[in-house]
Amino acid sequence: MAWVVLVLSGVLEAVWATALSASNGFKKVVPTIVFVAGMVLSMVGLAFAMKAIPVGTAYAVWVGIGASLTVVVAILRRQEAASLTRVALVLGLVACVVGLKVVS
Repeated sequence: MAWVVLVLSGVLEAVWATALSASNGFKKVVPTIVFVAGMVLSMVGLAFAMKAIPVGTAYAVWVGIGASLTVVVAILRRQEAASLTRVALVLGLVACVVGLKVVS
């Protein structure tokens, strides 16, 4: 259960990071609301997961999922350029996250 919550919290990290960018410095109301709600839910989920998963592993997985998805969303929205190197590095990050789960 803790791992499911942690993965969902990582997804919410990508949601709030993307909404933060879309808020244009908190000038747009809807993205700002999504940012605040996503951040709160993401942190609550992370805190819950840390009851059963060691802090270092939980935080690394949470950040890895959030960072990877944020890059993917930015590439799909054409806010960032896609390159072979960038894709390979994101896949490497995902592999590290999976590796942490495997050894835990």
